[in-house]
Amino acid sequence: MPLHPDLPVTTHPRPRGGLDRRRALFGLAGLVGLAGAAGALTGCGDSLTAADAVSLEAARAEHEAGRAVLIDIREPAEHATGVAAGARLLPMRQLAQRLDEIPVNPDQPVLLICNTQNRSSATLRMLRERGYGHVRYVNGGMSVWARRGWPLVKPPGRPGA
Repeated sequence: MPLHPDLPVTTHPRPRGGLDRRRALFGLAGLVGLAGAAGALTGCGDSLTAADAVSLEAARAEHEAGRAVLIDIREPAEHATGVAAGARLLPMRQLAQRLDEIPVNPDQPVLLICNTQNRSSATLRMLRERGYGHVRYVNGGMSVWARRGWPLVKPPGRPGA
């Protein structure tokens, strides 16, 4: 289901193997245990549909208009390169400890963004298993955001970090 009936959704190629997939597995292991994460990344890959992805353009528009919460799941070293203004910073490795920071209201769309979409699509699978039906992932990610020259800000300091 799109965020808004007039907003396009996009499809994405299936995540390739290699380093990004291993990073996703490592980060998600804290959520469900290593075996559960491995199963989600291999056995549940077909569970995502085109409606689970949102184009980068639509994500930016929805976020900047205040109609969606943008959650940047990249790691702190990646955040240091710049983040979208107003995005919530929730590194994937900290998700298990910080799940309460993800809005649960189904009327509040949540958009996950990482560097390319590999980690955000894998994270979406895990959140779906926990009942987060209002979460989508951003197709393209922050690497494309930066290449387009869209605004980036210095990440705010996180108390206690």
